[in-house]
Amino acid sequence: MKYIGIDYGTKRIGVAVSDDTGTVAFPLASIEADREALSKIVALMEEQKAEKIILGESRNFKGEPNDVMEDIEQFKKDIEELTKLPVTYQAEFMTTALATREGETKADKLDASAAALILQSYLDTIKNHGGPH
Repeated sequence: MKYIGIDYGTKRIGVAVSDDTGTVAFPLASIEADREALSKIVALMEEQKAEKIILGESRNFKGEPNDVMEDIEQFKKDIEELTKLPVTYQAEFMTTALATREGETKADKLDASAAALILQSYLDTIKNHGGPH
């Protein structure tokens, strides 16, 4: 199964893709968070032949939804409606900071790298717990 990972942000949306076996995540693109963002992401998903979307779930240090989570929930509804693909949340915590620590400094690549970290976390979880959820 091929997956798309999304790191939603109010300025940019990072997109990652898995290999065909759903084992390894790769940074794919960074999309400006504007009116065209959804259509650009849908086009990427169709181009990549993705079968499932993994969306970063944003929470604060206490594990509570943070300010951007309301936007993420609306984005999830919109992307599900447009693609008819299943969307699963994956906890994201400091993924942008982690991508920076791994040496990524360019903003456009940073968002895609953060999306890859979210997607890889999900892929590792399903691999360790026996198959897709």
